[in-house]
Amino acid sequence: MPPLALVTGSAHRLGKAFALTLARMGYAIALHHRGSVMEADGTAEEIRALGVDCLPIRADLTLPEKVDFLFSMVDEMNAPLRVVVNSAAVMPVGDVRHMELHDWDSAIHLNLRAPFLISQRAASRMTSGGLIVNITDIAAKKAWSPSPAYTVSKAALESLTKTLARAFAPAIRVNAIAPGLVLPSDVVTEEQWNHLVERLPLKRPAALQEITYTLEFLIKNEYITGQTIVVDGGYSLI
Repeated sequence: MPPLALVTGSAHRLGKAFALTLARMGYAIALHHRGSVMEADGTAEEIRALGVDCLPIRADLTLPEKVDFLFSMVDEMNAPLRVVVNSAAVMPVGDVRHMELHDWDSAIHLNLRAPFLISQRAASRMTSGGLIVNITDIAAKKAWSPSPAYTVSKAALESLTKTLARAFAPAIRVNAIAPGLVLPSDVVTEEQWNHLVERLPLKRPAALQEITYTLEFLIKNEYITGQTIVVDGGYSLI
């Protein structure tokens, strides 16, 4: 029976790249999405074409009961859970002086609380060991004034990574990947994106494969836990 990997926020963008990488490594995929039904179905077909099982699961992870639903579906796949990638995230934009509580809570609940709850539930199922990878952001080491809730949640997620790594050792390893500029988001204009890229020491955004290589590295090197691997093209230097 092939091992199972759960990837949250994996219908498209970086989460999809993680899911496809794991599928190529032979993992069956629990493909979580919040509401991107068409994209999730398309990604699932791509994964199945690689010869592994894939189950799209729709769930709003800001609701604890939906985290339980997610794992009820994971359990139905009847495969040993070995890898979890907490990739789902939201980036509300707003001045910290006037940010609505809803926007603050949405970032904290999805970017921080959901990985905590998912890690708890995953650990109880990883009876033969496993790996949890939290996707943070170089923003965790910055003070991005346009997205205060996002930066705070990602910084806290890096702290949570260390806490879980100690708690779950030695059977389960917990690490984080902190990408820099990879794909432009809806909240950044093309002009703003180009300006950010130009400031990078390497003068280009990361290719998706350069981020997913890091996941492969963390799977293969079993002597790493409690670490955040920064893959940012030098963004942290500016």
